[in-house]
Amino acid sequence: MAGIQATSAGMGKDRRTALRQRREMEARPWRGPVRRYDILKEGTIAVAVVAVLVVLFAVLFSSPDVRPVTLQAWASAQPKGFTEIALSELNGTSDSATYGPPYNSGNGEVQDLWGISIQKALGITDPINSAEDFVLQPLSTVSGQPQLTAALGRYNDASATQRSAWLAAYGKALAKAQVVSGRLTVPRAADGPVPVMLSTFLGMARSGGLDAALVQHSPFYVTNYTNPLLFIGDSWKAQHGKSYWGQIVEAQHMSGSQWGVMNETGSWPGQPWLWLYTMWYQVNPMANSGNGDVEVVAIMSFLTILLALVPFIPGLRDIPRKIPVHRLIWKDYYRSNRPGGSPGADVTT
Repeated sequence: MAGIQATSAGMGKDRRTALRQRREMEARPWRGPVRRYDILKEGTIAVAVVAVLVVLFAVLFSSPDVRPVTLQAWASAQPKGFTEIALSELNGTSDSATYGPPYNSGNGEVQDLWGISIQKALGITDPINSAEDFVLQPLSTVSGQPQLTAALGRYNDASATQRSAWLAAYGKALAKAQVVSGRLTVPRAADGPVPVMLSTFLGMARSGGLDAALVQHSPFYVTNYTNPLLFIGDSWKAQHGKSYWGQIVEAQHMSGSQWGVMNETGSWPGQPWLWLYTMWYQVNPMANSGNGDVEVVAIMSFLTILLALVPFIPGLRDIPRKIPVHRLIWKDYYRSNRPGGSPGADVTT
């Protein structure tokens, strides 16, 4: 026991001696070569160069100021196409009406991996009734129109079978509708109160009132645009490139047929750090899979975990040592600090 204590005391003394010697060495005046360095001059030059580059790149590569896509613009440009999507919201055939979790109990867009659907497991977290939330509720806010009030009352009091018959009859008539001087003219049919409702709905959209009615307001800021985005997005699947939204998407190269995330309009490449994610959508089987989204998420999750485990995987963690690319970048440092070399020093003024 005494021997162990003596050994521990000796090791502690050695550490204190080494620490003292190191401090004495660090306190000695530098005897090596000295190079003058003006940090104020270097800092001023750096700030000026960066400022010029920022202004130059902002002029050459800044994001274009493109006007936002609104329901008002859509209804004005394509009154018939807008009314067709409104009708699909009412009869429950739109993409959002049949989507599934997190919006409703449909299965139109439900995806799974190996028979496991995380989408279903998470359930309906943002419940949306397309007919009620997108059409009927906004119409109920319109005041001073007795004809509309009577039409809504008649529609709400009718049975589901009667509503379906009205909507089907209006759909057939709408297919023969004409747009003359911006005015939508729908032939008469046994469609009950539907023409009054949807013509008022079209007028509400053209006035800009629908854009405000569909936005879900928070206590301080308007941040939830889910409803108008879903409504506009429903035209993509139903009408694709013929829709107002589809034409804008194609013109701005945002249809998803290119690599990269197109958060910028036009031919801008988007965020480079997301290219790896969106790349998989262009590769089979994900490119033609009905479960493409969940498959890409699974691939990226695996790659992310693999990257996090790099320091613990033998062989993989040794790549930087076996392929010393860093030595090319820091060649001056390694040249001056190789055995026999003498590092220089900077004196800051």
